[in-house]
Amino acid sequence: LFFFNFFFPSATNNTQPNSRTMTTAKDPITITHTATSSSFTIHPYGAHITSYATSPNAPPILFLSRDAILDGTKPIRGGIPLCFPQFGQPDPSYPQHGFLRNNYWKVVEGSAFDDDANGAGIAMELSLKDAVHARGGKWGEDTKYDCVCRFRVRICGESMTNTLEVENTGTEAFDFQMLLHTYYLVSEGKALDGTVCYVEGLKGYKVSDKVSGEEYVNDSDEPIVIKDSIVDRVYTPMGEKVGLDVVVGTGPGRKILLKANGDVDGKAVPVSGVVWNPVEKAKSMADFGDDQFNDMICVEPGLLSDVPVLEAGKKVTFTQVIKSV
Repeated sequence: LFFFNFFFPSATNNTQPNSRTMTTAKDPITITHTATSSSFTIHPYGAHITSYATSPNAPPILFLSRDAILDGTKPIRGGIPLCFPQFGQPDPSYPQHGFLRNNYWKVVEGSAFDDDANGAGIAMELSLKDAVHARGGKWGEDTKYDCVCRFRVRICGESMTNTLEVENTGTEAFDFQMLLHTYYLVSEGKALDGTVCYVEGLKGYKVSDKVSGEEYVNDSDEPIVIKDSIVDRVYTPMGEKVGLDVVVGTGPGRKILLKANGDVDGKAVPVSGVVWNPVEKAKSMADFGDDQFNDMICVEPGLLSDVPVLEAGKKVTFTQVIKSV
């Protein structure tokens, strides 16, 4: 059971003023849950979470490239980039991964909270009219579409919940994809050690390998591991499976339980999972350290296949819950 409506006007926020108006800021915001000392940092540029720790002395859950650009001139490498209305670039007329990660979002009025029982969090919002970068094609300045995007974050000790919601505020339906491009930190540089870095729970999924071009069904009980070259695969559920429920090994003695689900106008939509590590490709990425492929694995839940169009006045809601164990 996922907790969506977790922002309470009466709650207090120990990290910033609880503004009653929509506010625009460019500096990162750190939210701390006083009762557990867990915390996260979110940048208004892209509503981009760059860090999450379950306690002050705990290792980070998320990976952030040492070469990440944090000045708002390009998307941030690491953390949790938001992808909408496309993942990758199936439509070449507008930028890869869409426009959410390339624009400044606003803090939703009264959304920041710090409550002993319910955790701590914040919400951010981006209207299409305020998305001035990464537009084009059918989503260009003359688009017939309109939408409002909201991103809610809640932490409570060893768990973090991220909910991305898009409401079609226009008069025309549109097709879309959405994905949370989550980067996990792998401790001790052991991303290529399959005994401690792996993904379990993807048996029975259809696999699209973006490197080899192969498509097949994963019928193995063996965990997914990173070996000695780039991994870029999309795992699509088959049959009646809807939600994503996997275990991610992130180093010696560290695991993440990841659950994700989504719905369009209240109807559940199958959740795909992407597993990615650039390995040798890291050397060609200016904002990614050449050797930092050893320190990360991306496990990215998304609504990518069999997604119905979003009709006028309707909403899509997509949630992932990350729990450190």
